[in-house]
Amino acid sequence: MTQQNNTDIHVALALGTNMGVRIQSLRHAVEGLSSFVHDTHLSPVYETPAAYVTDQPDFYNMTLTGRTQLAPEALLKAVKDLEHDLGRRQSFRYGPRLIDIDIIFYGQQAVNLPNLTVPHALMHEREFVLRPLNDIAPDWVHTVRGQTVAEMLTALKQDAAIAVGPLHKVGAGE
Repeated sequence: MTQQNNTDIHVALALGTNMGVRIQSLRHAVEGLSSFVHDTHLSPVYETPAAYVTDQPDFYNMTLTGRTQLAPEALLKAVKDLEHDLGRRQSFRYGPRLIDIDIIFYGQQAVNLPNLTVPHALMHEREFVLRPLNDIAPDWVHTVRGQTVAEMLTALKQDAAIAVGPLHKVGAGE
């Protein structure tokens, strides 16, 4: 995979699942991410109603921050390969999924590629991203909007996310 000048870049990723044993899907994703994202900090897990297409099971969501040497496109490929390895298959947009991993921040860089926009284009309207990210990186500034994670969450004025707990403490049957 392509390296980023042997320099670690601080990244934030959002994870979500609403199929299968949700907590196991998150655990497997975090384990897989550790092969290319290190020094990670994990948010608690939240249960949130499905957004956009609401006639589906609730999601478990979490975020993590860490460091990677992968360039943005290489990180995206690694994330998509991991999703596939964990059983994700394409369905309809905003449909149910076994695992979904989005790149939210890539350092303080704005990335605009045909297949990748970072900071994530819709993060400011997604409580399921902002609430867990606020737990571990409230002061991270959105490079385009100029707002911190905490400011975006406050502006969102949503409170539907229910804290489930730290990933390592949530029961396997969840």
